[in-house]
Amino acid sequence: MKKICGLILMALGVFGVAGQCGAGEDAPPVETIIARSNHASLYQGADAQGTTTMTITDKQGRTRKRQFNMMRKNTDAKDAEQKYFVYFIEPSDVRRMVFMVHKHVGEGKDDDRWLYMPSLDLVKRIAASDKRTSFVGSDFLYEDISGRGPEEDAHELLETTDSYFVMKNTPKNPDAVEFASYVAHIDKTTFLPMKIEYFKDDNRPYRVIEVMAVEPVEATENGQRVVYPTVVRSVARDLESGGQTEMVFTRIRYNAGLTDDLFTERYLRRAPKEVMQ
Repeated sequence: MKKICGLILMALGVFGVAGQCGAGEDAPPVETIIARSNHASLYQGADAQGTTTMTITDKQGRTRKRQFNMMRKNTDAKDAEQKYFVYFIEPSDVRRMVFMVHKHVGEGKDDDRWLYMPSLDLVKRIAASDKRTSFVGSDFLYEDISGRGPEEDAHELLETTDSYFVMKNTPKNPDAVEFASYVAHIDKTTFLPMKIEYFKDDNRPYRVIEVMAVEPVEATENGQRVVYPTVVRSVARDLESGGQTEMVFTRIRYNAGLTDDLFTERYLRRAPKEVMQ
């Protein structure tokens, strides 16, 4: 058994992934869990679009709302680069604001991010160092919207329960982030991460993102009917400030045939009709 365990660890090491024997012998290899979770979270369908309603609540119970439409398109390569276009609808002070991402996959590669602020008629590039900052005043971060690359972390299977693979993820470049590690509870059936807890250096949890509802969304893929399990409600909690943000997703549509030209800088000031509808 020790010899087999050693061979498994060597194999995982090729992928830059840490393994832990005995954490769940019925579990797939660690790199398989991470790859399938990354796909389920970010890459289902060739493209996707929908409406998001965000409710931001501070520790005094005061609330603010944000509503935006979002488009996402994958490249032809499997689970590789992506493009995101987020168009804000409400409230009036953020209406017509646009957040656009060209996501680049690979260790050491930074995404290209733009923010258009209509009140100033200004297009701002968001630096890589800003991706771990608040997304429009919410408890979600810019990086939460387009996702964190699996290659940025070392992954370890802590436990296998009846429902979840419990994964510990440690950043390879700790100076680039504000957390020491995060633990993801990945659903064994859908491979969606249902709960993510972020920890500081002293192993103190300070931030939690939790999926509150998942629904099947029907689509057509290569002429066949498919069903994608899709997160329709999630909550991010800041355990230090006492605030939280709920995101509810509606009007979700996959494989709409979105084209690359919709995700270009020329549409930052004049959003395409596909994202305004």
